[in-house]
Amino acid sequence: MDADFLIIGGGIAGISAAARMSELGVVIVLEAEEALAHHASGRSAALFEPRYGAPAVVGLSMVSEAYFRSLPNVLSPRGLLLVAKADAGEAFERDLVAMEFDRISVDEARDIVPILNPDVVAMAGYATHAEDVDTDLLVQGFAREAKGRGARILTKANVTGISREGAGWRVVSTAGSFTARMLVNAAGAWVDKVAAMAGVRPLGFTPYRRSMARIPAPGGHDVSRWPMMFGPGEDWYAKPDAGALIVSPAEEDLMEPHDAWADDMVLAEGLARYEEMVTEPVTRLISNWAGLRTFAPDRVLVIGPDPREPGFFWLAGQGGYGFQTCPAASQMAADLIGGRTPDLDAGLVAALSPARFG
Repeated sequence: MDADFLIIGGGIAGISAAARMSELGVVIVLEAEEALAHHASGRSAALFEPRYGAPAVVGLSMVSEAYFRSLPNVLSPRGLLLVAKADAGEAFERDLVAMEFDRISVDEARDIVPILNPDVVAMAGYATHAEDVDTDLLVQGFAREAKGRGARILTKANVTGISREGAGWRVVSTAGSFTARMLVNAAGAWVDKVAAMAGVRPLGFTPYRRSMARIPAPGGHDVSRWPMMFGPGEDWYAKPDAGALIVSPAEEDLMEPHDAWADDMVLAEGLARYEEMVTEPVTRLISNWAGLRTFAPDRVLVIGPDPREPGFFWLAGQGGYGFQTCPAASQMAADLIGGRTPDLDAGLVAALSPARFG
């Protein structure tokens, strides 16, 4: 065998798993693109908000916080500002409670973000428990850890065939053919395609597009200390980024797995929702892009061996939560593969297991 564990996918899920699993044996990572974290991981909003997501997602995020705190410079203050029009009271109250915001006045919100339109914004909530994640630092740190224990991380390694070979697997890729005792499926939007290639029953993952635009700092303001802003139900958001603002319509449009790009009409609708809440118009775009957020049917990550094929391990369905859950998710994966009981609530482990799909 060339490896104990062959990981398909070099996004944050695959590369964090490589770091953890390199303690257990020989690891090979195959990434189809020219660089790690090219698709969803490279197009993330890069926010650590542990209260965001379904209960099992929140559980993983909460456990991950200690790891983030142990690393210098990975997290930095950002904050969240929820703003709503007068007719959005029900959705506003729901988000206010679910994400533990403090209710603040519109004047207080304008003290934080002075471009908010007082004629439109009727309600506001603020929270400090959201922080920026240095995603590149995190990805490179995991890659360095994995390589330090001998892991091979291969890019431009598109998988073209998977077959059973003896007690293990043979994976054919554009970077060569490799054998391994166990396959770890961390292929993002392509996880069901990888499963089908391996003769494993797909679980019904769905990729959804999310578009983003970078616009100049509104009105020449210094936006560096502004929080991330969003509307009730997350129908748009805006976040400071490198002296500019990223604005997203926060859409979820069903897509086939591909290298996604922004839809101009959808982007325009999202920018209009943002513009309605502020006093500064959007005069030009610096750039735009899109990514695919891939969810299991219940929108919860899938971590564990396939119940019918235990040599095939799922690490999939990160959705928009890949970075904020990766420390706990990767450790759970390594514990299960290493025959250890994860240091997590048993109910949480069960909620993440692929066995839940029958």
